[in-house]
Amino acid sequence: QVQLVESGGGLVQAGDSLRLSCAASGGSISNYGMAWFRQAPGKERVFVAAISRRSGYIDYADSVKDRFTISRDNAKNTVYLQMNSLEPEDTAVYYCRGWRYAMDYWGQGTLVTVSS
Repeated sequence: QVQLVESGGGLVQAGDSLRLSCAASGGSISNYGMAWFRQAPGKERVFVAAISRRSGYIDYADSVKDRFTISRDNAKNTVYLQMNSLEPEDTAVYYCRGWRYAMDYWGQGTLVTVSS
């Protein structure tokens, strides 16, 4: 079973950048589609970005397009989310997700707080 652990969250000011990491253990992510989701206080969890197994397909939510970049390093078993020009509306717990067929794994989340 794959375990996913997010890191890199924290408190930043509007306009700052953060880089989130999602490290996998218990299996290789090279066969998994990977994605980031986020859940703001009092709101549902929503899609942020996704990347296919070999990075050939990448997708973003409209709200983060041109500001966030998802990437992966299969050799390091890690997925990244580079977040630039952060806005207070980006404040949320960010979750990493990996899926393959019926297998679906989530991390425990990392909190990102953006102050104005």
